[in-house]
Amino acid sequence: MLIALAQINPMVGDIGGNARIIAAQINLARDRQADLVVFPELALFGYPAKDLVFRADLVEENVAQLEQLSQLCRGITAVIGYVDPDVTHAGKGVFNAAAICADGRVRSVYRKRLLPTYDVFDESRNFNAGHDVLVTQVGNESEVPVGVTICEDLWNDQQFYGRRVYGIDPVRETINAGAKIVINLSASPFRADLRERRDEIFQSQAREHAVHVVYVNQVGGNDDLVFEGAGAVFGPDGSTLARAIAFDEDMLLFSLDVRTPSRVEAYPSRIESIRNALVLGVRDYVRKCGFEEVVIGLSGGIDSALTAAIAVEALGAKRVFGVALPSRYSSEHSVEDAKQLAKNLGIELAIVPIEQVHAAMEHTLDPLFGGRRRDITEENIQARLRGNILMALSNKFGRLLLTTGNKSELAVGYCTLYGDMCGGLGVISDVPKMMVYDLARHINNASNGEVIPERTIVKPPSAELREAQCDQDSLPPYDVLDAILKQYVELDCSVDQIVEVGFDRDMVAKVARLVRQSEHKRKQSPVGIKVTSRAFGPGRRVPIAAKYQ
Repeated sequence: MLIALAQINPMVGDIGGNARIIAAQINLARDRQADLVVFPELALFGYPAKDLVFRADLVEENVAQLEQLSQLCRGITAVIGYVDPDVTHAGKGVFNAAAICADGRVRSVYRKRLLPTYDVFDESRNFNAGHDVLVTQVGNESEVPVGVTICEDLWNDQQFYGRRVYGIDPVRETINAGAKIVINLSASPFRADLRERRDEIFQSQAREHAVHVVYVNQVGGNDDLVFEGAGAVFGPDGSTLARAIAFDEDMLLFSLDVRTPSRVEAYPSRIESIRNALVLGVRDYVRKCGFEEVVIGLSGGIDSALTAAIAVEALGAKRVFGVALPSRYSSEHSVEDAKQLAKNLGIELAIVPIEQVHAAMEHTLDPLFGGRRRDITEENIQARLRGNILMALSNKFGRLLLTTGNKSELAVGYCTLYGDMCGGLGVISDVPKMMVYDLARHINNASNGEVIPERTIVKPPSAELREAQCDQDSLPPYDVLDAILKQYVELDCSVDQIVEVGFDRDMVAKVARLVRQSEHKRKQSPVGIKVTSRAFGPGRRVPIAAKYQ
């Protein structure tokens, strides 16, 4: 039996457009003599669908499109992820489902049984859980019993969680029902440390049950999530027999009748995969939100330089517009470095000094401030003036403003509401500062010449909002800060637990306090691309008005 893994990039809610992509892939798979073509989770509706599944008109459209797609399935079987209405109208009223289409009709339907509610997932809010296994016969010459599962159904493994999370095991039940192959329709988001663990889960399931496991993952960016694709086939001994390309659309063919390995695409290194995820996330966010161009404030610092480099890789130099906004506190090299970066990237750069508007704002506020000493207020005025100018350029020219703050700054509130936090997409808002340096070096090493100026990488980071300012005036060194934040934000460790690892108590307590105090800022920040195990946003739901140690 020849199986085709259709790794596609659907758009949430664009049911007609997704149906056209699926139809083309069905025809391509048939042309390549495939017996079975498998699509990702919710491929027809788009994932994550969120509350759009409560739109009855969209659900009806996706059912109608599925019916048309099923009519294409003659001489080939297709497994298509879609939203299935619950005929009882109970609970949420819909299922996350997979339709098995053959002989010109929808032959059977599998409904996802395990609905994740951790990290970014909240599927029990939107779907009813299925209750039955599904094993279907597939093959034109000799039929093979194929079991169908959807994403989390196959992740119910004690090896992954360290404990039993669910009261049922859909994979074991599917094997007991006679499946010789288990296919898994997935929309599994990228994160930098997940690929190896994901492979371990699929390999262990294949070994334990002595079956082939076929994993089909969607690719592309949808809001804060990036899906890297990299669908794969695992043999009964746990070996990787085939793998699709990562971070791009692909059709991977695998034959059960061939003992030699099929195409096995290499997965990028950790730092390269993060870079690819950010590039894909920017490209799809801009495209799917209907923008053509982006605008970025270039300070001469490493964060804005990395953001610009990623944007150019995603969109091309002609669609990226840089703006330098020097103030009285900007160093000479900041503007020079912004100019050099723009030259290296081949992007247009405008220089808009803010001294006049800064002075005018101070003059306007002087009578109200009543001679009080200067403090962070005056610093924030500059950031907000810059935000105002950048938003004006965004509005006037229809360019999406990309914010440039990194995860470390966002964590401790080293950012200004309605200032440098202005924008529509936080490109590196889930990238810790030390990873920013790693990415900058990686981009330079991978290019034929210097992309991000060396001086930008090696100079001490500074917001340049007062004379001779340096980030480390008020923050721990970034390698220490990132290590503490990893423990506190991503692993939910207490101050005492972090101190036990070897960090100074006063420093840890200060960082924890800054993280708690900055929650209100993060709630107002633009959507950011998730690349770590736990990003600020839907995956970390912390109250603002709270008191805890």
